[in-house]
Amino acid sequence: MRLVLVVGVCALLAACGDNAGNGILNPMRPVYESWLKVEPPGAVCGNNSQYKFFANFSAKSDNLVVVLEPGGACWDYDSCTGKNGIRGAANVDGIPDNHTDLAPFISPFLNRFDDTSPTTDWNMVYVPYCTGDVHTGNAVATYTDTAGDSVEFHHEGHADMQQIVSWIDDNFTHVPKMLVTGCSAGGVGALVNYHYLRKGVHAAEQGYLLDDSGPAFPSNSYSGPMHQKIRSAWNIDAIPDLPSSFMPADLGTINTALADEFPHDRLATTFFRRDFNFSVYSYERFYNFPPKDEIMRMWNSDTNLLTDLYDTKQNLYYFIPYWRNLNESHCTTVLTFAGSNIEDHDMTLQQWVKDLVTDQPIQSMSEAPVPGEDP
Repeated sequence: MRLVLVVGVCALLAACGDNAGNGILNPMRPVYESWLKVEPPGAVCGNNSQYKFFANFSAKSDNLVVVLEPGGACWDYDSCTGKNGIRGAANVDGIPDNHTDLAPFISPFLNRFDDTSPTTDWNMVYVPYCTGDVHTGNAVATYTDTAGDSVEFHHEGHADMQQIVSWIDDNFTHVPKMLVTGCSAGGVGALVNYHYLRKGVHAAEQGYLLDDSGPAFPSNSYSGPMHQKIRSAWNIDAIPDLPSSFMPADLGTINTALADEFPHDRLATTFFRRDFNFSVYSYERFYNFPPKDEIMRMWNSDTNLLTDLYDTKQNLYYFIPYWRNLNESHCTTVLTFAGSNIEDHDMTLQQWVKDLVTDQPIQSMSEAPVPGEDP
């Protein structure tokens, strides 16, 4: 596996020296607080080009945050090529070396200069997205359109993630806290891959999950048709070694399966009641392109099913604000935590997330409709 320096040198010469005085137990790093590119052999993007991810080491903490990138999804010719205006998947032609320029905008958890983030001093692993399968697929598909044009697409997110897990395990010997997070496709990816990271990163002592705006609703819901489609397109049923109580016929069982498997971890989801992005992916093409009001009605119904499910486990938590005038109310953590507060509980997402990862008491909460919002 190749480890390649992308940006910078040690910010301070002392940062390259012995870390024992700082209480850091992980091995010495070639550089701190700069991004390193990692290219796992055999890991590929949708077009079969080389996959890459990035690491940013800290000389101040042994804690680790793993952030999975968002970027849609695809399961047929139109969505995997963007034909006919169909929303597809991001970066399918590969990851540029300067992709880390996006990191602080993708997530506050990747921004060392955002004082609202609890992970500014943590080690960071940034997991780009280029396989169209929410970091989860296990298939190489050939998609053909009505004109006979075809494209080969590598939904190999699972294999890529296994390489990332192995690299993290090889490079970290002490991880008191590990937070796995991401928004949208990255949120689903964080949820599904949490099991592999917790099992595969042997140094991780305490685990935290924050699935932002990538909910896995119970499959006996309006999300059922999409679940059936992606199970087939991405060969989900053949992904090995998932939690024993997970049932592929009901993708929503991943939530309770993780809660049972890791009873001492803190597992959370957050999304907006008026998310008009993930909801469109979930329903639009499966229900004959219904109007917004109908999409929101289905989303609200599926949300209620999920919160009822979360309420059955003591270590599952949800934070569901109503609306934000940014990105179609999609992703509560993208760019900033600001605006993702729950007014009727006088709680900001920034404080709630800080309480989550510092083991403070937290409670699940969902905001009531706010008159005048989402006009």
